[in-house]
Amino acid sequence: MKELLSELIIYNDLKNDPILGAVADVLEASKEGSNNTLELKGKVNDITSMLLEKAAAFGAEGNLWKNYVAYLLVYTENFYSFSCEGRGRRQGSIDSLALSDMKTIKKILDYDFSALENALSVKNFTIISSFAAVRTTDDAFEQTISYEQNVSSEHSDSSGQIVSRLADMLSEAADAEDMLEALTSFYKKYGVGDFGLNRAFRISTGEEKISFVPISDIDDIKLSDLVGYEVQKQKLIENTEAFMNGKPANNCLLFGDAGTGKSSSVKALINEYYDEGLRMIELYKHEMKSLSKVISILRNRNYKFIIYMDDLSFEDFEVEYKYLKAVIEGGLEKKADNVLIYATSNRRNIIKETWKDLDDLDMDKHSSDTMQEKLSLVSRFGITISYMNPNKKLYDEIVLSIASRYPDIKLTEEELLELAHRWEISHGGFSGRTARQFVDHILGTMNE
Repeated sequence: MKELLSELIIYNDLKNDPILGAVADVLEASKEGSNNTLELKGKVNDITSMLLEKAAAFGAEGNLWKNYVAYLLVYTENFYSFSCEGRGRRQGSIDSLALSDMKTIKKILDYDFSALENALSVKNFTIISSFAAVRTTDDAFEQTISYEQNVSSEHSDSSGQIVSRLADMLSEAADAEDMLEALTSFYKKYGVGDFGLNRAFRISTGEEKISFVPISDIDDIKLSDLVGYEVQKQKLIENTEAFMNGKPANNCLLFGDAGTGKSSSVKALINEYYDEGLRMIELYKHEMKSLSKVISILRNRNYKFIIYMDDLSFEDFEVEYKYLKAVIEGGLEKKADNVLIYATSNRRNIIKETWKDLDDLDMDKHSSDTMQEKLSLVSRFGITISYMNPNKKLYDEIVLSIASRYPDIKLTEEELLELAHRWEISHGGFSGRTARQFVDHILGTMNE
């Protein structure tokens, strides 16, 4: 195994994988006729435990060794896999090197562990070659998007299924040529690494670099689930579809009353357009200074990215908004064609205005310039969409629509709306959020 790993060129990083490295060490020691059989058995058990842990998180079934090798190929980010992302197989010298690596990886994938098992009197690799995943008692159990992350989806296959399917295709390939074709087709359809198989991310800013952390539990809401606000949703759809189709599109600001569906509208986009290559990056206010670095990383990937800023607002003493202004429009660097910023805010002007701003004529001879600097942030969003509290009629429609999804609610329409009106009086007035909370309350108290 060590010899095989040393032959890799483009996929050279595989030799640093802890599980492959541990397997190589055990095989090497066994070939050298190590007398410490007990120690080698312990190492084989450690390897098996690591593969089982990965499988448990991954929801993997079948041959766990082959699934794990396929997983490594999916998550290996290098110049070749990046070049195939969204485009497919690349021709030329780089393809010849990749084909050479596939010949080696095929040997790793199909490695016969029987000699090792016989020498140590173990059956670990035989057992995990036809492994049945342990299911939880929760009917909502889903296979996951990666070994580390849980992402459920109604709109596409789970990643456990996707990667397992790739493992099957690689195993069934007649030769390295067929393996490479299967792998590059996978890169073209799904992408590479976390961006390939996850929908949404938060950023983590370390001392040396920015990393993207997949968000594990994504609301599966769709725009059709949001009652009302048809004009607002249509504006959002038109802009987003222009963006997805490579046409000019604008950064968007969704502003208005709390609980009206601003955030839900943006979150729904990732479920609507994930299969077309949309990814979402959630960014918090205190991370604004990293925004330009984030965009510089994203601009080199073959996806469309929406940087999502929820409940965006700045107090008059906060200056982070200047980073956002510079990135949206005004910096020297060319705007990234594959990145847009969508923000939500309860404030039309995002930055808090005070009477002091109007009374500072004695302190600031150019107070109008100060005001314009604060207001100019909003103007840099090409599209602003207003979400106001619904009237009574729309509130009733929202309540009835949400309640209709739960057959266990046996109240008549009149009874339901009477209770909904009592609820909104003491719970913030008419809004989609109030309606959702009311239905949750009904569901939670039905058996009382």
